[in-house]
Amino acid sequence: MQKGQIRVHTENIFPIIKKFLYSDHEIFIRELVSNAVDASQKLKTLTSIGEAKGNIGDLRIDVELDAKEKTISIIDRGVGMTQEEVDKYLNQVAFSGAEEFVKKYKGQNEENIIGKFGLGFYSAFMVSERVEVYTKSYKDEPATYWSCDGSPEFELYSIEKPDRGTKIVLHINEESKEFLDASRIKAILEKFCRFLPIPIYFIDKGASAEDKKDQEKEEEKPINNTSPAWTKKPSELTKEDYENFYKELYPFSETPLFWIHLNVDYPFNLTGILYFPKIKQSYEIQKDKIQLYSNQVFVTDEVKDVVPEFLMLLHGVIDSPDIPLNVSRSYLQGDPNVKKINAHITRKVADKLEEIFRNERNSFEEKWESLGLFVKYGMMTDDKFLEKANKFLIMEDAAVNEGAKKFYTLEEYRTAAEGLQKNKDGKLVIIYTTDPIQQDAYVQAAQAKGYKVVKMETLVDAAFINQMEMKWENVQFTRVDADITDNLIDKNEEQSSVLNKDEEEKLKNLFGVQIPELHVTVEVKGLSADAPPVVATRPEFMRRMKDMGAMGGGMASWYANMPDEVTLTVNGNHKIYQTLLQENNTQMQEKQVRNLADLALLGQGLLKGNALTSFINRSVELMQGETKSSLIVEA
Repeated sequence: MQKGQIRVHTENIFPIIKKFLYSDHEIFIRELVSNAVDASQKLKTLTSIGEAKGNIGDLRIDVELDAKEKTISIIDRGVGMTQEEVDKYLNQVAFSGAEEFVKKYKGQNEENIIGKFGLGFYSAFMVSERVEVYTKSYKDEPATYWSCDGSPEFELYSIEKPDRGTKIVLHINEESKEFLDASRIKAILEKFCRFLPIPIYFIDKGASAEDKKDQEKEEEKPINNTSPAWTKKPSELTKEDYENFYKELYPFSETPLFWIHLNVDYPFNLTGILYFPKIKQSYEIQKDKIQLYSNQVFVTDEVKDVVPEFLMLLHGVIDSPDIPLNVSRSYLQGDPNVKKINAHITRKVADKLEEIFRNERNSFEEKWESLGLFVKYGMMTDDKFLEKANKFLIMEDAAVNEGAKKFYTLEEYRTAAEGLQKNKDGKLVIIYTTDPIQQDAYVQAAQAKGYKVVKMETLVDAAFINQMEMKWENVQFTRVDADITDNLIDKNEEQSSVLNKDEEEKLKNLFGVQIPELHVTVEVKGLSADAPPVVATRPEFMRRMKDMGAMGGGMASWYANMPDEVTLTVNGNHKIYQTLLQENNTQMQEKQVRNLADLALLGQGLLKGNALTSFINRSVELMQGETKSSLIVEA
């Protein structure tokens, strides 16, 4: 029997002192099961090169919970350890057996070895008052027992053990008895180990007689999928395989739009599957749905350094042993590989979208309601993606068609609209609507002039429009209600009114009433006689600032509390004013003018509360007055 003190490498002691490595104590299961997987993978490698003889047998990992004895055991049938190896690997903290193995057998499937820091085993002491190890090497040597209570003192001696492999027994301490709950352990295994390459079985020794029947059924199948879709070649998978794997990851989600299978082995190793989910409304956007794995071990679902920000809306899995991790494997460290992987994912997504657009445009257009969010977000945040996306960004025509919807790329819109929609500065004016139903009158008026109006109605569109005006050359966006239709395209064309200066001034004064919570500007112009008598428009710049401010748009946020800016354009050529200006009853004249103004504001959705109630009451009153007048005339 040997007794002694564990030899700690002083340069690595600090992570251990801080309550043994990890802030999240449940990590101990991931680390110990990962070690068991390593032991199994090592045996496969040694057998494949003829260094380990005999039959491998059933390579599996058992996680046994015995709440009565307050123990958790992790049992593998892997490579095992000799007494010398136990002394070397367990008694010298931070001496990584996996790292040494990789160096020795470089080129022999070393990518399957998980451990790199030699500290994972010691996570057991975060939850244990004592840890025991029973191990027998594949070599023809006696089995070994090792025990330690978390102090530098240990016990190490030879024992009888018939089977190859290692059994680690954790005697759970009082502070960590939460881990003696079977459902807790099973949930942790499913979180961290659900895709490990060696079958893992969970056994609850303290289950009741009734539960044992169900447990026996469950114990017949592992808790993990040892061959998840991303570990296979794309040529080996069908559409159904990809969709089934998506259901495995997100059981309650709709079938995804499509997916991208990542499979790179140079200049870095990267596998994974990224899915484009269906998003019907902007508020359904969910980030942090991509899971990061390292050799099939779950690491984190916070992948913002690996995946471009705009692709955080995607779902799926990324697995790379080349992504550097700290000892807890919980946070990404700065490294050139991370930037390369980030750029590669951006390029792959852009290429896939362009391919679908080019080869299956109808399908692409059908999916645009969901795809548009990804594309626009990417164009705003990533200039390299912007270059490619300019080819497949599409804008939907606001025209209501009986048949299929109509979409334009930027170049297609330019070709269709440039003749009519180029302003005095030579810029293409893209006319858009944020609410085709609310702004229907404005849309129809613009379309009547031959203008092409497109929909920009998602949450990201306000920011997208601002960004694209800076990034696209000679392009300007104008909302369809930003001005009267004749002025949407600023061509410096003067319009004349049939009214004289005095009549125009009188109309201005009549319409210049104070309206609560609105900042109203009045102008009289000579529009078409068929145009409405009054048009309410919202100047583009101020409305954009308010929209962005309402969404918390940084410097623009103070605009959110400012009154709405509204321009009332009075059509001096409308015949109603010939009668109205001759009205001798000033009170009636003011009521008629106020109603015309309110009708215009109602079209903009700006008439609310008390102002709306007053409008209704006034309308009834005016109608009653007209009825009385007609009765008098008839009499």
